[in-house]
Amino acid sequence: MKNNNAFVLPAAIVGLSLLLCMLLFVTFWSKRGKENQTITVTGSAKREIVSDFGILRGNVQASAPTADEAYQSLLRQRPLVIAYLKKAGFGEESIDLTTINLNPIYEMSSQGFQTSNIIRYQGNQMIEVRSNNVNKIKEVSLSITELVSQGVDFSVMPPEYYYSKLADLKIEIQADAAKDALNRAQKIAEATGSQLGPISNARMGVLQITPVNSNLVSDYGINDVSSIEKEITAVVNASFRLD
Repeated sequence: MKNNNAFVLPAAIVGLSLLLCMLLFVTFWSKRGKENQTITVTGSAKREIVSDFGILRGNVQASAPTADEAYQSLLRQRPLVIAYLKKAGFGEESIDLTTINLNPIYEMSSQGFQTSNIIRYQGNQMIEVRSNNVNKIKEVSLSITELVSQGVDFSVMPPEYYYSKLADLKIEIQADAAKDALNRAQKIAEATGSQLGPISNARMGVLQITPVNSNLVSDYGINDVSSIEKEITAVVNASFRLD
């Protein structure tokens, strides 16, 4: 009987130790598993902007048998284009001229090869207008081709529209997208009975600047310059720990 009692206490101690170890092990892994739980969400923000700066470019063109004739033709046409732009309300400081280009056009042989015989000269000069009045830029881009009735060979390019405060807006809208990601994560945590912990990872997506109501998206981002009214969209992917 004494021998049995001698083994009871050590056995009880060993059993209690194993129980405590098991409880500590379960608690540790439970806590560790919870710490490793994260929520990954995507937040987004969108703003509508109106362009406040526009650029209109076009080429005065001339074709003549000699370089001098092509050059003189450009000199005759250019004042008509400038006068048209000034009449439309653009000041001298808004109009810029590039260098005149005169390119020889060579005769082609019957076999389809270029010969050394120059048959004509092609001349052109780009005229550029920059203005904060984007509506006037658009209006002139649609009407300036009427100069053809005055003998002007002018080809106009699609106007470009920009927003001058875009750098500041990028910071603001990315912050809004981050707030949206946080709100989404908080709602998910509440729905699952968890507490939202600190952020563990965040990645800013590329900005999408598109025409209003456009569904265009690109992995490399979009910077639309074709429309006056635009939408800028920012996306943030964020991961939060659960407590």
